[in-house]
Amino acid sequence: MTKQINFNHSAGVPVDEQVLKAMKPYFRQYYGNPSSVHAVGQQSAKAIANARVQVGQLIGAAPKDRVIFTSGATEANNLALQGFAYRHRRKGNHIIISKMEHLSIINTAKFLSKQGFEYTQVGVDKHGIVDTKALKKAITDQTILISIQHANNEVGTIQPIADIAQIANNAEIPLHVDAVASAGLIPVNVSEHGISLLTLSSNDLYGPKGVGALYTRKEVALQPILTGGGQEYGIRSGSENVSGIVGMGAAAELAKEQLADNVTRLTWLRDQLIKGVLEKIDDSYLNGHPTQRLPNNANIRFSYIEGEAITLHLSFQGFLVATSSACTSKTLAPSHCLMSMGVAEAEAHGALQLTLGRENTQAHIDKFVEVLPPIIEKLRAMSPLSKDVPYDIFEDEEHDHHH
Repeated sequence: MTKQINFNHSAGVPVDEQVLKAMKPYFRQYYGNPSSVHAVGQQSAKAIANARVQVGQLIGAAPKDRVIFTSGATEANNLALQGFAYRHRRKGNHIIISKMEHLSIINTAKFLSKQGFEYTQVGVDKHGIVDTKALKKAITDQTILISIQHANNEVGTIQPIADIAQIANNAEIPLHVDAVASAGLIPVNVSEHGISLLTLSSNDLYGPKGVGALYTRKEVALQPILTGGGQEYGIRSGSENVSGIVGMGAAAELAKEQLADNVTRLTWLRDQLIKGVLEKIDDSYLNGHPTQRLPNNANIRFSYIEGEAITLHLSFQGFLVATSSACTSKTLAPSHCLMSMGVAEAEAHGALQLTLGRENTQAHIDKFVEVLPPIIEKLRAMSPLSKDVPYDIFEDEEHDHHH
């Protein structure tokens, strides 16, 4: 089997060697339950406290703010939306999100709408940037929370989070930010922008899977969505995953140290990749904002073919890539992000999501730009679609009614 080259870092990254080293003692040597008063338990408790500081420092949190560890970003997003909504129900029942949010936000908002809450999904422009005028307009006297991602995991577009935070703060409405795709890749600062809640994922920082965190400003009150023994400030019960939390802390510290170098290197590689593909392949287009994008993300669509087929052919060449919907690949629906940006459905199916990581090199980019054009050419030769066949003859009428 050819050596695998990972261009699919938004789906999963290897745990960093230093992170693994930090975690190891907490499997056997320091195995104590942090709630225990004895020495072995207290070692675990200290390690968790230290990890909180490490995660807090990555995002510019104040010492008194809270970092609540969860089983991952999906749980943290659920805790942010549900926990906040239930706790502040008396103040209002309206939440604002964007059409570009991760499904763990969109589906949680849908779930809350069955519990007597309402939500508004604010649209985006063709680059995936949230319409701030529409955001302002969406605010009512019932609005209790705004939740907007920092950057999009699929197309890489970075939101104007400072402007969005300003709108929320002027209206005195707390802002929750899903920073899973951005933390460790671009600077994130909760204190500077006055962000009330923020979601992080360990695995996106080269830490272990199955760990995440929800940052909350000290005055933010949440209702627990899991009840039990009262761990994590009484907000997230359950015996802590000590080794995982230690790993997330170590990963956050490394990410902070390496941030500047990674941004420079990844941006350079990303630009080589985009330029190489767009120059060599006709009818290929960059999705997302041309410059306001994550340093590691290139999302490119190819007319007349399906992304799944490209993904399979690249896999045979040793490249791990994704079609533009890592989380929606269980369904055949095109990416909701691309659709909300106004990309035609047939075009959206031809999108490739490429996300680079620490181990990628210029040689990987060169090889990719060499193997991709013949694949595209071969697939287009087999495709029923072409420049001469209008897309819409394949469109199903009912799709016109989808939002």
